[in-house]
Amino acid sequence: MASGGLTALAFPKFYLAFLGWISLIPLLYIILKKTPKQSFLLGLAAGFSYYAILLYWIPFVPTHYGNLSIGVSLLIYIILVLFLALFWAFSCLLWTKIYRSFPRSSFLLFPFLWISFEYILTYFFTGFPWGLLGSSQYSNIYFIQLASITGVYGLSFVLVLFQSLFFYSMKYKKKAPFFIGLALVLLIHLGGFLSLKKSPHTENSFTASVIQGNVSSDIYWDRISSQEIWDLFSQHLELSRQAYDKGSRLIIWPEFSVPLCFSCSEDLYLGFKGRLYQFVQGTRCTLLLGTNEKTGTHGNIQYHNTALCLSPDLSSSRYYKMHLVPFGEYTPYKKIFFFIEKMTHAIGDVTPGTQYSLHQFKNTEFGSPICYEIIFPNHVRKFVKKGASFLVTITNDGWYGKSAAPYQHFSMAVLRAVENRRYLLRAATTGISGIIDPFGRILSKSELMTQTHLTGNITPSQKLTFYTKFGDLLPRASLTLTAMFLILTLAKRKDERKKFRFKSKSH
Repeated sequence: MASGGLTALAFPKFYLAFLGWISLIPLLYIILKKTPKQSFLLGLAAGFSYYAILLYWIPFVPTHYGNLSIGVSLLIYIILVLFLALFWAFSCLLWTKIYRSFPRSSFLLFPFLWISFEYILTYFFTGFPWGLLGSSQYSNIYFIQLASITGVYGLSFVLVLFQSLFFYSMKYKKKAPFFIGLALVLLIHLGGFLSLKKSPHTENSFTASVIQGNVSSDIYWDRISSQEIWDLFSQHLELSRQAYDKGSRLIIWPEFSVPLCFSCSEDLYLGFKGRLYQFVQGTRCTLLLGTNEKTGTHGNIQYHNTALCLSPDLSSSRYYKMHLVPFGEYTPYKKIFFFIEKMTHAIGDVTPGTQYSLHQFKNTEFGSPICYEIIFPNHVRKFVKKGASFLVTITNDGWYGKSAAPYQHFSMAVLRAVENRRYLLRAATTGISGIIDPFGRILSKSELMTQTHLTGNITPSQKLTFYTKFGDLLPRASLTLTAMFLILTLAKRKDERKKFRFKSKSH
């Protein structure tokens, strides 16, 4: 369990990132001489402690916003943590099996095995790549430059490889593997240092702002007066005017900071729409807004979590969120989880989008992954692959208060900027908002639970990184290599059993 706890401490809010370089060594040590079944259970315990600490904030959400009892919320939390811990458990199980047949090679295979399961975790069921090991290093500015080639999985790979080679050197009393691993780590850091020395391009730069209205998630729009909603809207408009006065011509509002719907005909929505039209026409600004749009006809109306871009000529473009939050915005596998919606009113009925729609600002295109989507590397990559010259993400992390969740969520946005070498602007309802450069440097960052706006210069880019062009080659290759070794292990064990039976008969 020590490995799980140490790994969790490498993430925000603990900020002990250096632990990510040593946290798995105790786990390797303890499973080395265990049976596969024992390794599975030890891996399950380590994984449980990891996710229990990392995601400690989860029970608060269904209790506070879903009106579930604390007992039911804790049960849901424990089931989720146990499910996620299985990925650690199976990693240990397979490594132990392979170690028995290929004791020396298994240490080199371990990082491939590890990121294979990280990759599976990204897609299995609904996918939940929250807390991939490499994400713990988001503040290690030199090291994370590797992500532009390998994605976040490459960071995880190097972290695990370094620890595996260290343990190999300790076990077999050979210094060379550890020093090779150390040299590789130093070389990666040197490469990152040199890449940061390059003079940044500033052609076609422009000024942009993110708005943070600090609207509490405790507010239910149907329970407060129209005047109170108008006051919140006016506050956002005033912050936008302040941003305009600072030279900003692209202004980004967070997800669901005020109830906007451009496809609705109710007076409140029409009033907001009219005021926003006046603002963009009067200032010649472009607004990126978090709205809730509807499509379809009577009897078949669908609601979409939307990033809507409103231009000075009153034209607009819309991106409908594609990767929805399970058990938050929709219920996955309803035939299995039919009982969930009866237990809480907090689950929405949002329809996912189907296209990576881009927006335009000054003849350049940009992408706008919404909230939860920013944690999926390949999803964000596809916006850039399609032509996004910079990235905007809007989110509402107010559900998680001042816990570690907003800090962890923000840290993953940093890596998406590096992977694709794009400026990334993040507008969060209650924080953390920020502006991140293509190398992962945080140019500005807000505090939680404050009303503010951040303004900075953004330079669009059309260059594609190796990762943007080719995606997750490393974890896919790792899956193949792991499968090959597993097949060889099973074949070797079968052959050994045959030889044993033959010897037994001959005696």
